[in-house]
Amino acid sequence: MEEKVVVKVSNLQKTFKISKKQQKIQNTKEKTITAVNGLDFEVRQGEIFGLLGPNGAGKTTTLRMLSTLIKPDKGSININGLDVKKNSQEVRSQIGFLTNELKLEGFFTPNYLFDFFSDMYSIDEGKREERKAELFSKFGIDKFKEVKIDNMSTGMKQKVSIVISLVHDPDIIIFDEPTNGLDVITAKVVTDFLKEQRDKGKTIILSTHIFSLVDSLCDHVGIILDGKMIEQGQIEDVKAGKSLEDKFFEIYVREKGREE
Repeated sequence: MEEKVVVKVSNLQKTFKISKKQQKIQNTKEKTITAVNGLDFEVRQGEIFGLLGPNGAGKTTTLRMLSTLIKPDKGSININGLDVKKNSQEVRSQIGFLTNELKLEGFFTPNYLFDFFSDMYSIDEGKREERKAELFSKFGIDKFKEVKIDNMSTGMKQKVSIVISLVHDPDIIIFDEPTNGLDVITAKVVTDFLKEQRDKGKTIILSTHIFSLVDSLCDHVGIILDGKMIEQGQIEDVKAGKSLEDKFFEIYVREKGREE
């Protein structure tokens, strides 16, 4: 039986105004830049969907729209039967969003932050402590739970950010470059955790520019360039007998050739 479609994105578009300084840097007279240009894709329950593309392809903008942080100019996003524009508050209660733009206040400790965000989601104390013990143990935060964020390594800060984004045990996990800047050990902890969540029936969407991460973790992949979805499908179908890296650059060269 085919799995339920949990996330449906249709003709998604987002344009930003750019400053005169940005115009000069990019050597353009255009006053706007189209970050996302007509994206369509679906994500089913219990799968990991990877958005693969270079920096500036529109991945982060797409995930920010999925997560209700910014509104699309055109198109629609439906999450668990809810229109993201009309039901943003309810959507937020069902998703966990991690972004590199999330900056934890350095003065606070993981213990304090976990309690603070749990209160935001109205999680009762018993459930909160159970969830905290599980996640702190899983990510090795136990010994650092009373250490201020400012005094932590980059990898530990990333693990705390992940844990904080998951305090409410969301059904849908949206992670923007989840292993970016992490050492191989910490990255393995993160990818193993995401696999465990998928096996529990959670739906996961992540963005990355790392081929090996998509190849080892994702069930489906969407290749995005210049805000457009160039190709998508099951990993093996997209690869078509080649390595994911070779296939990506074949597509990249083809698309750039069309622009010339």
